Amino acid sequence: MTKPFKAGLSADAWALAVELLVRWLENNERVDVLLDSLPRSLGRAERGRCQHLLFGAVRNLGRIEAIFTPMLARPPRTAVKAVLLIAGYELIEGGGDGHTARVVHHAVEQTKTLASLPESKMVNAVVRKIATAIAAQTEPAKLAGATEIAAYYSHPEWLVRRWLAQFGAAGARELLEWNQKPAPVYARWRADGAPAGEDAALFAATPWKGFYEVKSGAWARVETLVNDGTLFLQDPATRHAIELLAPKAGETVLDACAAPGGKSLAIADAMGGSGRVVALDLPSPRIERLKQNLSRAKIDVALVQGDVMQVERLGVFEECNLPKAYDAVLLDVPCSNTGVMRHRVDVKWRLQVSDFAKHARQQGDMLSAAARLVAPGGRLVYSTCSLDAEENAEVVKAFLEKTRGRFTLESQRVSQPWVDGHDGAAAFLLRKAVG
Repeated sequence: MTKPFKAGLSADAWALAVELLVRWLENNERVDVLLDSLPRSLGRAERGRCQHLLFGAVRNLGRIEAIFTPMLARPPRTAVKAVLLIAGYELIEGGGDGHTARVVHHAVEQTKTLASLPESKMVNAVVRKIATAIAAQTEPAKLAGATEIAAYYSHPEWLVRRWLAQFGAAGARELLEWNQKPAPVYARWRADGAPAGEDAALFAATPWKGFYEVKSGAWARVETLVNDGTLFLQDPATRHAIELLAPKAGETVLDACAAPGGKSLAIADAMGGSGRVVALDLPSPRIERLKQNLSRAKIDVALVQGDVMQVERLGVFEECNLPKAYDAVLLDVPCSNTGVMRHRVDVKWRLQVSDFAKHARQQGDMLSAAARLVAPGGRLVYSTCSLDAEENAEVVKAFLEKTRGRFTLESQRVSQPWVDGHDGAAAFLLRKAVG
């Protein structure tokens, strides 16, 4: 259960960002869940500012903490730590003349309200020192060690070491730089043609067909376009799984991990107005959003709440008068999210070394379950938003060995953010034998 917001803060984006950051630091609540708990009365501009500050502080936590921790005799109270982190992010972000003085003054005044007068005096001194330290910082040299690189780019050291081993020094550094930048908003244009008239000015073209970057200041119109089904907010990396699946008119297609529904919609759009799509996902709070998104599909999409690991054994599809086997199945599995850290800024702080093996075991089990729902000669696409081979190629390799020729790998795509210019993702097209 989320905590109520303090009285008097509902219109102050900076103070709200501090309050959300305190909850994140103390309870490890997911950042997206925290943002969903913001007061509905908060205006669009203030909501956006709050998100910007919160994301920036969480994204740069390691770098800022490494600067101010040696300056303090003992750890500050959580509210004061949150103030230092948000002020530190504002200093990293930079501004015009007088920016540092404004950041210091604002942090001090906020601390008087959010903490105490004595703590505001400490904040005054520490934020000034943070500003000096940030101004003197330079990017780590190419031969710098993992500890120095991790501190500057604000990632756990164990993860930096893992990426150095997997992608090499240059690739790992480019990935770290990528993760530290705010993510643009992309959208898939679902209507025929391209944005036209006044709408054309709201979007920037991209190299990826059907995808556009949403320009700042366009949100009122964008919300209208999303609500009427013309637009769906979606990263271009999602296209890989759909293109490999290649759904065709008249087919029966299962999206086995459907929420929040973007890929189900893309499948339905690709089928040209005929066929049947089944969207399956676990009962959860995300189901309402999934229902809302599926209501905008151009063809009938059946929503089934259930576990892909259990539906065959429990006869769920038969009970719903749906096919037991499908021409094409998409399995977009839960994963480490290492390819989408621009969007999910707190993932790097929640991940543990053991998570990759844990995910891989679950992913392998889910892939085996989904395979039983593929019709002879049918297609199965396994996809993740992970960059890690342990969750991608190694899961597929183990599956192929286990199925002993019943499936073959026909094609695969792996996108790396620093190379492809969008989120990281992996997709593997598997074909089931006819006999």
